[in-house]
Amino acid sequence: MNRITARNKRYVRRKRGVRKDIFGNPSRPRLTVTRSCKNIYAQIIDDTSGTTLCMASTIEKDGKVEAGSNCAAAKAIGERLASKAKSAGIESVVFDRNGYKFHGRVKALADGAREGGLKF
Repeated sequence: MNRITARNKRYVRRKRGVRKDIFGNPSRPRLTVTRSCKNIYAQIIDDTSGTTLCMASTIEKDGKVEAGSNCAAAKAIGERLASKAKSAGIESVVFDRNGYKFHGRVKALADGAREGGLKF
């Protein structure tokens, strides 16, 4: 097993451990974060119906951020997602860090969503 495969296995194991206790229902949907090297994505999902209620990312056409791989961009995405959630009638969510450490861009996105008015 090479280094990349081992890293991916550790990530999948962490993701499963986090996800087994988190479930989004219509009253408190799940806010999930996905990050890549260049961009960050966030979705609010209702797991009972399996639908995405709203989403925001650094590659959206309406509000594209210049540099999508820094904490400032992640905070802006969190604020944008919170405003979209407010317009959809969502007040509180369950935060799913998706196996990533609650640090850096993931923490900045969460802080931006909290400043935007989401409760978690």
